[in-house]
Amino acid sequence: MMDLGCLQLCLTEVANGLRNPVLMLHSRDETHRMFIAEQLGFVWVYLPDGSRLEQPFLDMSGEVLTTPWLGDERGFLGMAFHPNYQDNGRFFIYYSIQFNSKVEKIRISEMKVSASDMNMADPYSERVILEIEEPAANHNGGQLLFGLDDYLYIFTGDGGKAGDPFGKYGNSQNKSSLLGKVLRIDVDRTDSSGQQYRMPPDNPFIGDPDTRPEVFAYGVRNMWRCSVDRGDPVSRYGRGRIFCGDVGQNRYEEIDIIEKGGNYGWRAKEGFECYDLKLCQNSSLNDILPIFAYSHHVGKSVTGGYVYRGCESPNLNGLYIFGDFMSGRIMALEEDRTTGVWQERSVCMGDKKTCSFPGLINHYHKFIISFAEDEAGELYFLATTYPSSSSPYGTVFKFMDPSRRAPPGKCKQKPLPVKVKGKKFAFAPRERKSPQQLLPVDFNRCIESSL
Repeated sequence: MMDLGCLQLCLTEVANGLRNPVLMLHSRDETHRMFIAEQLGFVWVYLPDGSRLEQPFLDMSGEVLTTPWLGDERGFLGMAFHPNYQDNGRFFIYYSIQFNSKVEKIRISEMKVSASDMNMADPYSERVILEIEEPAANHNGGQLLFGLDDYLYIFTGDGGKAGDPFGKYGNSQNKSSLLGKVLRIDVDRTDSSGQQYRMPPDNPFIGDPDTRPEVFAYGVRNMWRCSVDRGDPVSRYGRGRIFCGDVGQNRYEEIDIIEKGGNYGWRAKEGFECYDLKLCQNSSLNDILPIFAYSHHVGKSVTGGYVYRGCESPNLNGLYIFGDFMSGRIMALEEDRTTGVWQERSVCMGDKKTCSFPGLINHYHKFIISFAEDEAGELYFLATTYPSSSSPYGTVFKFMDPSRRAPPGKCKQKPLPVKVKGKKFAFAPRERKSPQQLLPVDFNRCIESSL
């Protein structure tokens, strides 16, 4: 039975055949190209006409640590273009790497675009910014983004295993550890000590001898997909807020808005509830509560999304749209601007009749890996039928609200031309109008992100 009170959405398929696509980005250079990264370490360029270039923008597959295991969280995990990419060609990447078949780390590096081809990175330009040792295979974080302040934000996991068992309080509450944190660094300057970045002078814990100066916020478990709100197109309300989905442990998944110096509660709390009673009852916890949490009856591994600020679907404006990796549910939150409270807004796939317009579909793959926003602010998500780093079932879907469309001609974009040197492949949709039989997945073998 369909919930008649739900906002019915339709989808269009925009890319397919991808191996666990972990993110899709635009480079803010007015070309409206999209860059799609696979967990294996390949980044592909898609042109505004939907075609894909034959050569990858970046191939880090020789460096990146991945396995074919279902649900393995290691690999190429994050990427962010410098705010001035159009002029300086700099971008940043976040990936898993192994040394001597033993020590595993996450590495954050800077790279540059090729001087001779705007659709290829310079493979020799890597400059390592930061490496953090990972004590376990899971909870590697993986988000990179630039805030409106032009600083680079790095979202690390708590180090893995279950219940953040590291040390007396766990990594997340330990401000001298870089794990379980939101870090903020200035990548436009180097340090006199030879460090590849500088501390923003207003980072909240600078001068505290027990805290790493990179720490911007702490008490996070494994934030998987964060985004910067570009703000209401007219009033600019909400501009610059950073939203994150933080994957839960046994009972709850949560959505947070990141605040400077904030403690997000893990492992003392999970969602709104106590997880570690002793830590939870500590009067100095002073944690920031989620804007929304849901139980494991609904889903078991949150995938953070975006606040919709596009032009094509006016009804979606201001809704924070996100999903769950394990249950395949798409959800939305709506803010009451007078109280600041976020409430769930019921969304669902439109029925056959609602999504009958040519090119529209009303079904998608179950495992929602990531959400994305294009240069115009339209919203997408990346999903697969079989979450292994080498299985080529990853598909990119674009949201469309059939109930209210922008008037014709209102949302026209004029992308800057892209000089293409090699071959390109035209997009061919694979999804049928009606849902097809998807690959069966053995859930007992799936390594749930919530373990």
